[in-house]
Amino acid sequence: MSEEAGNDVVVDPVAGDAAGIVVRGVTRRFGSAEALRGIDLSAPYGQITALVGPNGAGKTTLLLILATLLTPTSGEVRVAGLDPATDPDGVRARMGWMPDALGVYEQLTPREYLTFFAEAYRIDPAAVAGRVTGLLARVHLAEHADQPVHVLSRGQKQRLGLARAMVHEPRVLLLDEPAAGLDPRSRAELRDLLRELAASGVAVLVSSHILSELEELADRVVFVAEGRTVEEDEIAGVARFVVSGWRVRALDDAALTAALTARGVAPLATSAAGSDLPPMSETDAAALLAALVGDDVPVVAFGPIGGQLEAAYLALNKERR
Repeated sequence: MSEEAGNDVVVDPVAGDAAGIVVRGVTRRFGSAEALRGIDLSAPYGQITALVGPNGAGKTTLLLILATLLTPTSGEVRVAGLDPATDPDGVRARMGWMPDALGVYEQLTPREYLTFFAEAYRIDPAAVAGRVTGLLARVHLAEHADQPVHVLSRGQKQRLGLARAMVHEPRVLLLDEPAAGLDPRSRAELRDLLRELAASGVAVLVSSHILSELEELADRVVFVAEGRTVEEDEIAGVARFVVSGWRVRALDDAALTAALTARGVAPLATSAAGSDLPPMSETDAAALLAALVGDDVPVVAFGPIGGQLEAAYLALNKERR
């Protein structure tokens, strides 16, 4: 990886492009139906970009275009600097794809399964065995390496699918609902692995409905709705869309209630998780927290209800109704 002089644009040394994925004005029609109506998106190398939107927003259609499985009706698409419509083989050599519903060869073992795909990508035969063993360890399937795939759980098959997408060491990784079927520990391991891949310079694009996971994982977010890009921003910048409810919990409930009442803040609900406060901006929430601490209220938790990414998603969709 290198950087162009005078700016922070990361350039791939092989393809020479400034972002792993670039999408500009992409449309896609199926007969009279418009699935995409002008999508714009970029996914830089070295970062994880979250693709967020409701069902029917066009996320899967866009991923299929990026994965060379559909062609756009109009617009510009570049994956690792190449056009998937005119150079699908070149894109596939540089891109890893993990769809939401991944079929696997049930009678093979995970080792055989990954070896098959490594050979299909024409990886040096002398390197295949070591690469497959390393991948199985990275996705925590080493102990199941020589068992038939059909005995694996859904979550284990998801991890095998991720290993398959990584077998040729792609520069760009497309993931559609990668955490589906994973238990909490496996989701945490997935986060660590994707962060590791991004740190190594891979451009990762993730589509998921688990917004709390994306908020912890992603560097950037692209909101889409009705086949169009609604907003594209750094994760840290989504707070400007948010006027969300907040939840506060303290060791002394009576002191918390008195302090809130003194400031004219009435909790909407109270439970073991804490007191749910009315919607407010980050600035107002920070001022309220400072006031509570100044009143010697022993606050142990204070944060937005549901997370900022979820709140921003709901706010943007509300604006479009």
